[in-house]
Amino acid sequence: MAMTPYLHFTTFPSLSSPLLFSKPHHPPFSQPPYLSTPQFNRYTFLSVSSRQNQKPFAVNFSSQIVCAESSSSSNTREPMLPPYNVLITGSTKGIGYALAKEFLQTGDNVIICSRSAERVESAVKSLREEFGEQHVWGTKCDVREGQDVKDLVGFAQRNLKYIDIWINNAGSNAYSYKPLAEASDDDLIEVVTTNTLGLMICCREAIKMMLKQPRGGHIFNIDGAGSDGRPTPRFAAYGATKRSVVHLTKSLQAELQMQDVKNVVVHNLSPGMVTTDLLMSGATTKQAKFFINVLAEPAEVVAKYLVPNIRSVPANGSMKPTYIRFLTGIKAYSQIFSRFAFGARRNKYMLED
Repeated sequence: MAMTPYLHFTTFPSLSSPLLFSKPHHPPFSQPPYLSTPQFNRYTFLSVSSRQNQKPFAVNFSSQIVCAESSSSSNTREPMLPPYNVLITGSTKGIGYALAKEFLQTGDNVIICSRSAERVESAVKSLREEFGEQHVWGTKCDVREGQDVKDLVGFAQRNLKYIDIWINNAGSNAYSYKPLAEASDDDLIEVVTTNTLGLMICCREAIKMMLKQPRGGHIFNIDGAGSDGRPTPRFAAYGATKRSVVHLTKSLQAELQMQDVKNVVVHNLSPGMVTTDLLMSGATTKQAKFFINVLAEPAEVVAKYLVPNIRSVPANGSMKPTYIRFLTGIKAYSQIFSRFAFGARRNKYMLED
């Protein structure tokens, strides 16, 4: 699902967006710094707050926690060579569909899915007309339902035997842009169950499947507006769920390291602003239109950048967590400067006046 931008600004000197000015601690393709020295101390210090005692104490977890680099892994991993088998959730339209198409362009095999059987049928038909029947398959799947995701895994195994790359793209903003106080129960449930519960279920089933694969696998979780902790007015629930994406990814990375798992890795993927229906439906202010024109790109353009970077992870034999970003802070600043200096991209997608 395409990232929905934070598009509420007051004055230009304080411009801020989870897309534009994301924290510069990650280059477009890097190992997150919090995993630069992947080891776990044998003692964890906890603090207990009370009126009488605020002293920390140490708890020995050495019997349960193993240093990730202290010994060679018991995991055996077959080399992961192209063509890769790729599964993408929420992939019948938008950035998910563009990613599927780009993977197919490289010769990979792709599983697509959506909660709409009609959209799946239509997307599969279109892709097979271009790439043949032996490279793409599709099935209905509602990521909010555990059994649906289990069935998706079974479908993938029947058609491809294993999955090398699993991309968690399914997400929702309920096409709602309004203050939280005005949001309906149904809209909130739609956003939270899809973006948070659905992501957790998909990660759980993907990890379980890949742990049984001799070649392991890579899971990519797509972030969104709010993922860096900046506010997302008018879609607060969406921003809160996308903030949780980064936390969940970090936690899963830590869990896999604690278990000394070296053949399954969880990564983050950031597509930036993508000109999908979801993004355009929120372009109701002059400022929103300005930033969409200056920073947004079509799904096809974003996919052409992301797919080679995603494929380079297994191609290089890397089993380190990565955070792949399309729209970096430097790129955003450059495009904004070009707009003010030269009028670049004015009215690119919509009239601003």
